[in-house]
Amino acid sequence: MSPRPALPSSVHAPLPVLGREVLVPLVTGGEVGYAALDYAASAPALQRVWDDVASYAPYYGSVHRGAGYLSQLSTDLFEQSRATVAEFLGCRPGDQVIFTRSTTDSLNLLAAAVPAGTSVFVFETEHHASLLPWRQADVTYLGAPRTPAQAVATLDRALAARALAARAADGPALVCVTGASNVTGELWPVRELAAAAHAHGARIVLDAAQLAPHHPVDIAELDVDWVAFSGHKLYAPFGSGVLAGRADWLRAAEPYLAGGGASRRVARSADGGVDVDWHTTAARHEAGSPNVIGAYAIASACRALTEAGFDLLVEREQALVARVRAGLAEVPEVRVLSLFGDDAPRVGVVSFVVEGWNSSHFAAALSAEYGIGVRDGLFCAHPLLRTLLGAADQEPGECGAPEAAPGELPDPSAGGAPTLNAIRVSFGAGTPDEHVERFVDAVRELVSDGAKWRYRTEDGRCVPDRDQA
Repeated sequence: MSPRPALPSSVHAPLPVLGREVLVPLVTGGEVGYAALDYAASAPALQRVWDDVASYAPYYGSVHRGAGYLSQLSTDLFEQSRATVAEFLGCRPGDQVIFTRSTTDSLNLLAAAVPAGTSVFVFETEHHASLLPWRQADVTYLGAPRTPAQAVATLDRALAARALAARAADGPALVCVTGASNVTGELWPVRELAAAAHAHGARIVLDAAQLAPHHPVDIAELDVDWVAFSGHKLYAPFGSGVLAGRADWLRAAEPYLAGGGASRRVARSADGGVDVDWHTTAARHEAGSPNVIGAYAIASACRALTEAGFDLLVEREQALVARVRAGLAEVPEVRVLSLFGDDAPRVGVVSFVVEGWNSSHFAAALSAEYGIGVRDGLFCAHPLLRTLLGAADQEPGECGAPEAAPGELPDPSAGGAPTLNAIRVSFGAGTPDEHVERFVDAVRELVSDGAKWRYRTEDGRCVPDRDQA
């Protein structure tokens, strides 16, 4: 076999993140530095974010509640964080920034705020966070497009058909679309989809969970109505998220949570109940004591990414994407999953299957034998994965293991089991070159030589067999 050709080197250093020096044990003996390549699930905290949170922690106090110094400081910090996020997203005058728990929480909040009679259009390729919240609306699920142009044409036809069916008079319309796929990493034509939506009088919400950590997201430039993203994917894993965008539907909707902070005035009514005057600002949907540390962490991450220069971050990440894709292309048994094809622009997310291997087995071996953390499964995007894998009518067994051999995973050299899930490697601004090189070498070695250890299914997970001596 000819040696692997040299891959282009990264041109910038990774941003400092927590966990850089963590050592993990290998089943074959010894320890190795952990290669965190599961950024699409949760990215490690930027060192800058951790330091900012640690500096603030002694001054933590109640938000919007107290007259004391720490309370006032925390309130100012919380509202300054809101302004920082608004600037990071290029919000328009009048847009609201609401702090939530996650992208999922943000999209469920918006789903609860859509006016009665709203028609919602969503591609089946979406993450469950943007696929599932619209159950109370009139939902149209659109099929998986195979090119960006086809995505725009599919949406345009669906909206035109709605108008022809005279459904436009029944209420407004909303389109929900991802910015970057959490499965393939491919960038979606957000600006073109927004133009198609607005041409038919519809609004559009952007799921930027996988886009915001990798590319600038500008609400005004993209011409979207709302953006949702999560802190834990933006190098700020403190249980916070954001919904930002137009205020009118949010002001008119019932509060997402009823309670303190969402109300301006509460009084007993003549009939023995209570009359409530709700806020019309973002506070309307932020009842309870807010996660000020989570909000501050997101703001810190926004500042850090902006100051590092998104152009430089994108350039470096694209070099890593090229390394991974070139390395996987050298292994004939590997099939990289894609909707839009090899030339589609993408972020640092690559999903693949390996011929003859159960994906959960392969991921477990990467972890146990090489200290590499990846993800296996259907990635909370079941319809998309089943389309890409051609397994729409099949269900994976426990941890992907074949039903005929419960507990123990197959020998890949014997052909293995049908692949009903996939392996995902993902990376970003904090990923060292060495982690990517180790991953590519590990894939080649596992496919060529097989696993060094025996694995079994235990409590729904693929794990090394503890009985192997």
